[in-house]
Amino acid sequence: MEISRHVWLTRYRAPGETGIDAGWQRVAQAIAAAESRDREQWAERFYRVLDHFRFLPGGRILAGAGTGHRVTLFNCFVMGEIADDLVSIFEALKEGALTMQQGGGVGYDFSTLRPAGMTAQTTGSIASGPVSFMRIWDAMCATMLSTGARRGAMMATLRCDHPDIEIFVDAKRDPAVLRHFNLSVLVSDAFMAAVASDSDWPLVFPVHEGEPAVGEVIQRRWTGSAAPVSCRVLRTLKARELWQRILRAAYDTAEPGVLFVDQINRENNLHDREMISATNPCGEIPLPPYGACDLGSLNLTAFVAAPFAADARLDLDALADSARLAVRFLDNVVDVSHYPLPAQADQARRTRRVGLGLTGLADALVLLGLDYDSEAARTLAARAMQTLRDAAYRASIELAQEKGPFPGFERDAFLASGFAARLPADIRGAIAAHGIRNSHLLAIAPAGTISLLANNLSSGIEPIFAAEAERRVLGTDGGYQTHRVVDYACQLWRRLGHSGAPSALVEARQVDPLAHLQMQAALQPFVDNAISKTINVAADYPFERFADLYRQAHALGLKGCTVFRPNPVTGAILSQPPPDGEQVHCCGLEREAD
Repeated sequence: MEISRHVWLTRYRAPGETGIDAGWQRVAQAIAAAESRDREQWAERFYRVLDHFRFLPGGRILAGAGTGHRVTLFNCFVMGEIADDLVSIFEALKEGALTMQQGGGVGYDFSTLRPAGMTAQTTGSIASGPVSFMRIWDAMCATMLSTGARRGAMMATLRCDHPDIEIFVDAKRDPAVLRHFNLSVLVSDAFMAAVASDSDWPLVFPVHEGEPAVGEVIQRRWTGSAAPVSCRVLRTLKARELWQRILRAAYDTAEPGVLFVDQINRENNLHDREMISATNPCGEIPLPPYGACDLGSLNLTAFVAAPFAADARLDLDALADSARLAVRFLDNVVDVSHYPLPAQADQARRTRRVGLGLTGLADALVLLGLDYDSEAARTLAARAMQTLRDAAYRASIELAQEKGPFPGFERDAFLASGFAARLPADIRGAIAAHGIRNSHLLAIAPAGTISLLANNLSSGIEPIFAAEAERRVLGTDGGYQTHRVVDYACQLWRRLGHSGAPSALVEARQVDPLAHLQMQAALQPFVDNAISKTINVAADYPFERFADLYRQAHALGLKGCTVFRPNPVTGAILSQPPPDGEQVHCCGLEREAD
């Protein structure tokens, strides 16, 4: 397919490679180099799981492994805590630039920066606030990655009780501001309860050492603090008013997204030592300071037997076998990758986090004759994810027996986490007996570019955008090329001698927004990291129904929610290229972090 070749040539091909098979060989051998024995056998096994797009490693792995370039194989990082002083702020900026230089996207929690108008006791200067400093990061990103087929990606989060939250929420109403950032609000359970009860909501900031505790002071566990700290109440507003402001901004500009931070931390396998307050740019990996995401996706269409036939089925045994190989592959990435910063290497090696997920779900459902918006589809998807979870955890336990558990493993604390408590009894028992190689194993990434590479698969767990569409992608000159694309399931249907599109194919615009949410909810219990999912709604979708999607997302126990409505600021998904000179929205379909 033309667009697949374009993606291969502009993003993933190493110099001298004549075809994708050579790329698979390069990647397989590079990742097998982490093995202490039987390297050739492991290289052959990795090659077989890569061949025919069964397993799609993250884009940094495909682009960098075995090239000899000093680049990271991790797609994205969450950076260190930004201390509230000018030296630390610019040190954090430098670390972000060094990470982007090696190809990693970055996420930051800016909640540690004092709000605009507050006086710094040590210098007497007036703070300009976190959003003003985010503009410096935005300029850095534009400068670092202004050309080429891959663009920079950043995530910025801010607490819902930070005094500058309203400025943050409305920042992207200006189409020229923060175009290299995705924005997400850290929404707490306490805030959602205050919204439900129509209560007042205090906006606060920690009292720093030497500062007078003037006015009302309350205790809050703040970003970077191991225990609650004294916070001064700077002002109070109605929780519902702030919530409506967040939702109105999302309705009008597609941002900010919402991260349900308490649910993220409850479910964290390392809940006893990490307070997570940021994610990678697309949201599927909540990470601690200097954490990294080591990603890969299994292509569900490759595991459908007898597609379109009455006896079509998903081969779960084959899926489990490939998952076991993929876990070993991703675990090896931790050892063979370069890291932009020593702190990132230390964090990755202490926890050995990986994020194995699914892509091509919607196409696989079509091959099986299932409507995306059906209980049968959600049941099938959940079975696939449960199969993947169990196979991944068992593989990681086996790796722990062979190579040792991750260095930070503490049995009782690990098994007490919200996610680990739901694991099958035999897996919990094996972890107790042998440990586990990786602190986290599962994530569902957008997988947009690698799914294009695999002949235009439906990406991640998203519905099929359209049977046929025009898709624009970046070229190596930084400009756009437009390709006419046909969905993978349609391609296969026509190769089998049929015309038109399969009857089970439902385009994204025909899928009820609630069905998006229900699919995400069906899979989240089996994912220890998170799910990148965009709920698409029409431009005329009523605001009241739009707002209710977020309420339901919280009630369903999701870790986050992003709803995209076409709007004058960001346009429509798969739209034509922007006018010359206009910055492209961060992590859109044409430039996401893989």
